[in-house]
Amino acid sequence: MPIKKYPTIIKLLMAIVMVFLLGMLYYRFVYMPQEIVLHIGLFAGSNWNVPAADSYAVVDKAISSFEKRHPGVKIVYVNGIRKNDYSEWLSEQVLKGSEPDVFMVLSSDFNLYARMGLLENIDGMSRRDSAFSYEAYYKAALDYGKYDKKQYALPFESVPTLMFVNKTLLQWAGIAIPANNWKWQDFIAICQKVTKDTDNDGVIDQFGCYDYTWQQAAISNDVKLFRDDGKLSYFSDNKMDDVIKFMMSLEKINQGHKVTAKEFDMGKVAFRPFTFAQYRTYKPYPWRIKKYSSFEWDCIKLPAGPDGKNISQLDTLLMAMSSRSEHKELAWAFLKELCYEKTTQMDILQQSEAMPVIKNVVESNEAKKMLLNGIPGDDKMNVTIISDVMKNAYMPPKFSKYNLAMLIADNEIKRIIEGNITLNNALNKVQKKVNDFLQN
Repeated sequence: MPIKKYPTIIKLLMAIVMVFLLGMLYYRFVYMPQEIVLHIGLFAGSNWNVPAADSYAVVDKAISSFEKRHPGVKIVYVNGIRKNDYSEWLSEQVLKGSEPDVFMVLSSDFNLYARMGLLENIDGMSRRDSAFSYEAYYKAALDYGKYDKKQYALPFESVPTLMFVNKTLLQWAGIAIPANNWKWQDFIAICQKVTKDTDNDGVIDQFGCYDYTWQQAAISNDVKLFRDDGKLSYFSDNKMDDVIKFMMSLEKINQGHKVTAKEFDMGKVAFRPFTFAQYRTYKPYPWRIKKYSSFEWDCIKLPAGPDGKNISQLDTLLMAMSSRSEHKELAWAFLKELCYEKTTQMDILQQSEAMPVIKNVVESNEAKKMLLNGIPGDDKMNVTIISDVMKNAYMPPKFSKYNLAMLIADNEIKRIIEGNITLNNALNKVQKKVNDFLQN
């Protein structure tokens, strides 16, 4: 029967098909929820300049867990950006207005980004979130993410600085490993005793310390170098005078010899400040064999000055969210997934070279077992010591000119310690030079 005899039926069928197609299009593009994509910014490798097996392992696991609990959300990142290239890559994304919703912030970039308004002030979100508390963090780690007394980033992982002790060298010298409450005078005494000419050729070839800095001494002597607003410095303080004299005494012991990293690696140096990441990496087999096979070693706290304590600086890797993110609630939720959730923070202990930043994770029995099993050594390095170091750690000031001011001071103070400038009134001159910079 010819189709043209049934025009009404054909039109009806065509109308039904059209309605069906329009319905499908409406459901697909209007009614059906669209997938939300959160972009995150990461770099490959370790932030702590040590070998890293899988730098994405912790984040990938957190992403998987987050996506399962948030159907319709997809988290993506660019793979393979090296740490040395990361700042440039992130700057390019910022200029294009396409920076990630959540991203790692290097400590050298934090002040700039916070001052630019690029980072979201998360104080409001944290107050409204009953399942979140700043009190869970180590204070020094949390303070890394503060600028102008506001929180712009959360700590992801941290590494405290400890004192590496060459146990073999001290044992040969008949010296016990110092206790964790040791003082500057103990440090000086041991350095004097071990610094010697071991092969009787008239040249000293064994040394007390390598890479110990006046900044570390200042921290351990409770020196406050700057006013809180960064407009004035206090380099002429009596405590700083003690720091310089102490450092000059250490310098004098070496009789003009500049101790090198090679001499340390060969086991010819008793002490060297190390980050905990270096300790975790090089203590176990096989990295111990590859790096320091000629001697046994452990780590303790840094020595305390006459007015200070056995404390050191805590370095922290931050995570922040963009102030221009279109998905701030989800970005906040994922920021917590990385920096607050116990599972992710425990994964840092398993997969990273650093330490978690949540106190009850570090102090947990699970963490204690993990550290004892993963890092063989004596009982000096235990969770209690690590947690104590992190609780009392020093966090550098956050004012914008801090890094350049410290560079100016470092150049001048090194000349004093090396004897190129007389100590008399030298610190007053350093203070004046730094203040001139700060106030201009």
